Amino acid sequence: MLECSSREAVIGLEVYFSDTTGIGGRLKRSPEDFLVEEVSSFPERNDSGPYTIAQVTAQNWEMNRLVRELSKALGISRDSIGFAGTKDKRAITTQLMSFQAPVDQVMGVQIHQVSVEGAYRAKKPLTIGDLVGNRFRILVKETALSGDDLRSSLDETAAALNQLGGYPNFFGVQRFGAVRPVTHEVGKWIVKGDFERAVMTYAGNPVPQESEATREARKRLDENRDFSEALSYFPRTLTFERMVIGFLARNPGDYVGAIQVLPPNLQMMFVHAYQSYLFNLVVSERVRRGLPLNRPLVGDVVLPVDRQGLPDHDHGVPVTSKNLDLVERQVRNGRAYIGGVLFGSESVLSEGAMGEIERLIIEREGLEAKDFMVPQLHQCSSKGSWREILGRIKDLRYEAAENSVAFSFELNKGCYATSLLREFMKKGELMDY
Repeated sequence: MLECSSREAVIGLEVYFSDTTGIGGRLKRSPEDFLVEEVSSFPERNDSGPYTIAQVTAQNWEMNRLVRELSKALGISRDSIGFAGTKDKRAITTQLMSFQAPVDQVMGVQIHQVSVEGAYRAKKPLTIGDLVGNRFRILVKETALSGDDLRSSLDETAAALNQLGGYPNFFGVQRFGAVRPVTHEVGKWIVKGDFERAVMTYAGNPVPQESEATREARKRLDENRDFSEALSYFPRTLTFERMVIGFLARNPGDYVGAIQVLPPNLQMMFVHAYQSYLFNLVVSERVRRGLPLNRPLVGDVVLPVDRQGLPDHDHGVPVTSKNLDLVERQVRNGRAYIGGVLFGSESVLSEGAMGEIERLIIEREGLEAKDFMVPQLHQCSSKGSWREILGRIKDLRYEAAENSVAFSFELNKGCYATSLLREFMKKGELMDY
């Protein structure tokens, strides 16, 4: 185990499991360096169904903006477009999407760096989670090591992760924002009921990594709180911030309404990111204490796998001294995963050592379960669930060149490629992921 003292720690990525030398390097120097192909769960074809299902390939598109452009091109609402998972922006991604629009209209969409293929009709749309996993082909460039040193580091880290049976299943940088990791902070203030602070954390609150124009705009808004004036100088590229600012210019003091003008999935993402931050802290502490990620302890909660071999995040089984042997076999044979809590209004915490960690984090944050019931913003309420603390890797391969490494692998849905690659890179700077 190695401690991480860089900016990654602000999103709860406080440790590395492996203590090997990192290769360094950078990701996403160009979109072609980060290829993501969804392992899809295809809705059944039905030629009289109301939905069009199609495979959408996009380069350098953030999901909310892609949905907005598709809705404009098709003349339908954003709610009429469905997708199974949010993908990386600076990448080339291929995924299924559903549309309440005719097949020929969907196939005729023309948007820069977006292509649509394989459209067919179905009775059911896609919703978040309707996928099995993702395949990745990723090129890490500008590595700090080269030659035999590079290959040795790769082999040693791969051996450590192989012995573990995976990697710490942290929520990755994309969940929080690489340039400006504040999504979880906005969620924190929402669940604590301080909606003004949530809005200002989102729209104001400059960080050094942004452009000078953006920093100055956020700083100016922080200082004078004049939302009408802010519309004249806020960069046009900050689309969602401008939506919030425009609403407050028309409705002074209505900070709840300002959050409500944002797309529903973005509203949900704020609180989900905060839950993700808490989860990252829990996993970091479990690794720090030397507790196993691949072997259940009394007091843990395990998640049985479903028919697709994926963990059931809503039905945890407590580990007791009576069922420990059975549960150990289930985990060892890939039929169950050890869970960590995604804290919400109906969460039941673990017991034993894991329960001690979960309670420590929640008490440190000053949280209660009822905080995650947000009646003013129903999109932001969350009952909570579980997440596996170990991410399993399928078909990991890597090939080293002089100062770069080409990786390929497959992960279950909801698992982050960057959280695996950080074990190899040990870079620690959010912008390098």
